[in-house]
Amino acid sequence: MNVHATPQSTGYRISVESLNGSVAVYRGDVLLAKSDNAKVMYETRLSPTIYIPREDVCVDLGEETELQTFCPFKGTATYHDVVLNGQRLQNSVWAYEEALPESKAIQGHIGFLSSAYDRIDLGENRLREPDDGNISGPLIDWLMRGASELTTSEDFTKALAEKMLEHGIAIQRLSILVWSLHPLIAGKHYIWEKGEAEISTNVPTYEIHDHPAYINSPLRHVSNGLGGVRQRLNDDNPHNSFPIMEDLRAKGATDYVAMPLPFSDGRTNVLTLTCDHPDGFTTENLGLVFECSSVIARFYEVFMQRENAQVLLETYVGKRSGARVLGGEIRRGDGDEIDAAIMFCDLRNSTILEERLGRTDYIVLLNDFFDTVSDIVHDNGGEVLKFIGDAVLAVFPEGDDAMTARSNAQRTAVEIVEKLGDLRQEGSDLHCDCSIGVAYGRVTYGNVGSRERLDFTVIGQAANIAARLGEYGKTVDHRIVVSADIAPACADAVPLGDIQLHNVSQPVPSYALRTSADVVLNS
Repeated sequence: MNVHATPQSTGYRISVESLNGSVAVYRGDVLLAKSDNAKVMYETRLSPTIYIPREDVCVDLGEETELQTFCPFKGTATYHDVVLNGQRLQNSVWAYEEALPESKAIQGHIGFLSSAYDRIDLGENRLREPDDGNISGPLIDWLMRGASELTTSEDFTKALAEKMLEHGIAIQRLSILVWSLHPLIAGKHYIWEKGEAEISTNVPTYEIHDHPAYINSPLRHVSNGLGGVRQRLNDDNPHNSFPIMEDLRAKGATDYVAMPLPFSDGRTNVLTLTCDHPDGFTTENLGLVFECSSVIARFYEVFMQRENAQVLLETYVGKRSGARVLGGEIRRGDGDEIDAAIMFCDLRNSTILEERLGRTDYIVLLNDFFDTVSDIVHDNGGEVLKFIGDAVLAVFPEGDDAMTARSNAQRTAVEIVEKLGDLRQEGSDLHCDCSIGVAYGRVTYGNVGSRERLDFTVIGQAANIAARLGEYGKTVDHRIVVSADIAPACADAVPLGDIQLHNVSQPVPSYALRTSADVVLNS
């Protein structure tokens, strides 16, 4: 049985009372409003607010501004500027044009920001002191003490829903939409449903913004700063309903609210609650959640900041390097001496390609090239450290097996060349070809740079030789040239002898690798 356990005497409260006689609002000597039908709203933790019927406002109100705010038991407030003596008082008055049932008494009334007036003449009326009482309980106790022990958004969402139930809030469904910083996904949508053991986590791509289900949803409405949504689902003809409301109604839902969860960076995320109690949500219940929403938002912001940091580091410096930075290796000089195979893969004829294709099409081709190379590197246990212009620098750490690292590097080089060859044969990537150099040796793997700007990379002769071998391959019509250290892992290597490379003091014994894509090259 669903019950609302939050006591009326100690919960969030709201009440609207009529004032007696005449009430007037002034700014200096200017009368802003005067009415015999004014009302006062008492609300937990807020100062009493005077509301004046719109017809009793004595100054002209401009058109609605873009600002909107939301209250789960008053509705969405719209704002107006007031211009007095050439001075514009921005968003100085508000109104609930379609107030929710708990606040119908102030529909058609105007509220004034405290900065818009100097004094209010209450006449014979005396406002009572607010008596907020104590709205603590299982939910707040948990947010203050136990919630910080949870380490994932999924666990937090599940516990949040359970604590709301324990507090007496009759939720049937809870969802959280949080936006992320990720090159592929727009955010994460966590959904808890009563009776389900696990949290459902959806990971929408950026195409969500063009999807009809999102465009016609409360999530978009709230995310775009249009205020929250409150919808009773047991009414015959709900106003401003969204398609999802009918689905929720079919599952026995009686009340729905979507409210903003603002992050400190200005992004607006969304919390939604669906009720299955015959009477819907109480003012106490929604007031409690609304009071806690900023704290709830901070928990999700912490989770997302951690995820965003990991994603951004993996995106820009690679998975292994990103993990090391997150692990605390953030000072200049932090790093290790490692043995590794280094691969330098360069796009051929890039200058001519850009001239022929134009900048936009060239960037598309370049991204496709990077996708192809990166996927093959990762599939063979390597890591792309960086993109340098139109080239890719990848590392294959030795770990406990030097031969495996060398084999992975040479296999990666062959697969890249053959994959690009297949694409050219298919006509899907006619122009794309590459030159690859691979070398093996001891490098420094860590942070280098200035005091303010660091780069997590590899420094050492092997990295330099790999780049120079790739350049040399272009001059002799070989797509892959490797150092003698790599040759033992190669199945089909052609000796090139000792090669004198630019900025390398000693000749480097080198080999060319044959592949199924070998044809006459246009270098």
